[in-house]
Amino acid sequence: GAGNMGSAMIGGILNASLVTTSQVIASAASPATLERIRTRFSIETTPANETVAERSDILILAVKPQKFEEIIPKIAPRIKHGCIVVSIAAGKTLASVEALFGRSIKLVRAMPNTPALVGEAMSALCANDAVTKADMAQIQAVFNSFGKSELVPEHLIDAVVGVSGSSPAYVYLFIEAMADAAVAEGMPRAQAYKFAAQSVYGAAKMVLETGEHPGVLKDAVCSPGGTTIEAVAALEKGGLRNAVICAQRACTEKSRAMSEA
Repeated sequence: GAGNMGSAMIGGILNASLVTTSQVIASAASPATLERIRTRFSIETTPANETVAERSDILILAVKPQKFEEIIPKIAPRIKHGCIVVSIAAGKTLASVEALFGRSIKLVRAMPNTPALVGEAMSALCANDAVTKADMAQIQAVFNSFGKSELVPEHLIDAVVGVSGSSPAYVYLFIEAMADAAVAEGMPRAQAYKFAAQSVYGAAKMVLETGEHPGVLKDAVCSPGGTTIEAVAALEKGGLRNAVICAQRACTEKSRAMSEA
């Protein structure tokens, strides 16, 4: 698979010089996608998933989850001995993917998110017992090439979907709302989006780089009797925290239901 997420991963791997272009091969069903990927990254492409499977030391399954039952039985006999298979499909457990292969394989389940497209993904990784520490170090290097990654137990993957997998959409809503308010005050739309997005990006960077609790950073902006505390009070009155918690837990429950289906 070489759609948006697959393309982002290829770009990150190559930009980080983890491998050379001659060491990457990608498949896709669409001739247009194959041409785009070949032109953009100067890598080998093929319409045959089996060709990718038989040549890969690390095989990324970046197709839609509903395609697994169709594709995996076809590529399973072609997987090289010792190949590490990485699934990025939502709702597909380690056990369910391994069952489709019909034998023991080295399998990693990954949950990246769409900021991989700009090299700022947050990815969760978990693996079956066949994956060694050395194997996992290789996989983390891949995912760290287009963002950050953390190892988590598989039972937390549904929580990961809520807090990072789907959460860019919540943040986009927040940025859009901030921009709408600025536009209502007379700011041009394009400029409003830039101010809002950069502020969210900078605030997130402050949390990551200072290590401070978000509440401490919030308090540092809220001067007594000032403008920021008025805004915070209005957000609390509107139930921002509860809305976010309820939305994220609904997302997590949906992910859990998909895994159990």
